[in-house]
Amino acid sequence: MRGHSSLPPPAEGATRPLHLRETIARLWPYLWRYRWRVLGAFAALIAAKFANVAVPLLFKELVDFLSLPPQAPRWTAAPIALVFAYGLARFGTSLFTELRELLFARVTQAAVRALSLEVFSHLHALSLRFHLERQTGALTRDLERGTRAIGSLINFTLYSIAPTLVEISLVLAILFARYEPAFGAITLATLIAYVVFTIVVTNWRTVQRRRLNKIDAQTHSRAVDALLNYETVKYFANEAYERRRYDEDLERWQEAAIRNQLSLSGLNLGQAAIITAGVVAMMGLAAARVQAGVMTLGDIVLVNAFLLQLYLPLNFLGVVYRELRQALVDLERLFALLDEKEEVRDAPDALELPEGPLEVRFERVSFHYDPSRPILREVDFTLPAGRTVAVVGSSGAGKSTLVRLLFRFYDATGGAVRVGGIDVRHLKQESLRRAVGIVPQETVLFHDTLGYNIRYGRPEASDEEVWAAIRAAQLDELVARLPEGLETRVGERGLKLSGGEKQRVAIARVLLKNPRILVLDEATSSLDSATERAIQGQLERIAQGRTTLMIAHRLSTVMHADEILVLEEGRIVERGRHAELLARGGRYAELWRHQQRQEDALQPHAV
Repeated sequence: MRGHSSLPPPAEGATRPLHLRETIARLWPYLWRYRWRVLGAFAALIAAKFANVAVPLLFKELVDFLSLPPQAPRWTAAPIALVFAYGLARFGTSLFTELRELLFARVTQAAVRALSLEVFSHLHALSLRFHLERQTGALTRDLERGTRAIGSLINFTLYSIAPTLVEISLVLAILFARYEPAFGAITLATLIAYVVFTIVVTNWRTVQRRRLNKIDAQTHSRAVDALLNYETVKYFANEAYERRRYDEDLERWQEAAIRNQLSLSGLNLGQAAIITAGVVAMMGLAAARVQAGVMTLGDIVLVNAFLLQLYLPLNFLGVVYRELRQALVDLERLFALLDEKEEVRDAPDALELPEGPLEVRFERVSFHYDPSRPILREVDFTLPAGRTVAVVGSSGAGKSTLVRLLFRFYDATGGAVRVGGIDVRHLKQESLRRAVGIVPQETVLFHDTLGYNIRYGRPEASDEEVWAAIRAAQLDELVARLPEGLETRVGERGLKLSGGEKQRVAIARVLLKNPRILVLDEATSSLDSATERAIQGQLERIAQGRTTLMIAHRLSTVMHADEILVLEEGRIVERGRHAELLARGGRYAELWRHQQRQEDALQPHAV
């Protein structure tokens, strides 16, 4: 039952909404590794805000000084000192801002790198069941948006919101301290109205954003799926059908994007109206006080400068909040991936495999994806060290499930799989999988060079070892014919190579790995007869002296096995050598006669 799972896939959009405090708590350990840079950047940021607030104060003093009547006592150097201080404050704002960026750039990138690597590693640690139920396009989209959101969240939260609040607090303190309460009250009321409006509308818009993300992921996933299955699309001349489906997805995405933009425009207009009302009220009150002689010309310049200066960070605060909400939505899927539980994980006291030849033992092994549909039923057999055991049977009998249990992609639901006398659940997965090599039915290669795909069996192998594996797999003639040799790119999933060439790459790769246990999982079933005979001979040579498990559909490929097991509906119904099983006249003999008739029917007849 290859690649099948009866478990229902997880519901789309079932991720738990994240809160800002929770998200910061999860990101904080990645930041605190660079605590001195974080603290230094924060200090530089606070200094920048103090310098920024000092600019309008110095400008007010300069205007008041220049507005003095001619007969008033003056200090000659005052204008020069004020202008110099004014310029120094403005430069200080830029200096400390850039210093903050220099100090914090490494922190942000290091956090993104560390978290991205953790997610990548975690995805490889998750069970095969998880990956069979996920779409690659949607998964990569979640990773892309999530990692991009990390940088946005860190920068906006720690180095935008906090300094903006500091600047607002300083401005309010100055207004309440130097002028009548009405000025501070108008500013405070404007701030409260702005923040409340922004939060309420942005929370409403988050629903739109989440829906847009879901449609975007589905659209991307369907496009990737159609491109990965390019040949199938061509075989059935379904280009127009795929184009129509993709256009339907794009239409849904377009409508969602337009609604999202309309809601954003409404938010921006509302914020602008609140700010405008506050500015008009403040400037009207200040103008009246100047006319009454209560305030100076410098005071109205100061109030105006504060309002303009406050407007920018306040407007930016609205942008920041929107971006934070969007980043939280984008991070929901990333953290949901991190929260996925590892179905198969190493025990705390997991062991390394012992040295030397390894025996494999299936002890009354049962397995199911769904309790109502058992796959294996108390399968019991031993694969002696250095011997070859073949498992045959009709499709869906559970043959390939044995391989997945041996590699511990799943754990048996009953019984135990033992390697070297140790239950695989008590072994380190890396140690187990390094000892087992496989030539699969369908060899899927990386979109890289031929040499990279062969060396993948043991990346640290020397060039001499790689070439020894190439010659042993009879792949050297192909390499010699290719103009770029081992640097030839094989295309996505190895589509530039024929089936036989891909199988030889798989053989070279497993030879380079030099495993103690070899698995041949229907390694020649998709090849033509001539190629099958050539590769079958190579497989028999590399199996000599190794503990070998053969999974086969064609019985002619297992005739020389030390023992043949016949698996039907998850049970072993016969076992023995080829001649014994034929003489017995049971299920194996029936399968043999059936395949012989099929082969005879395919032979050309003389006229």
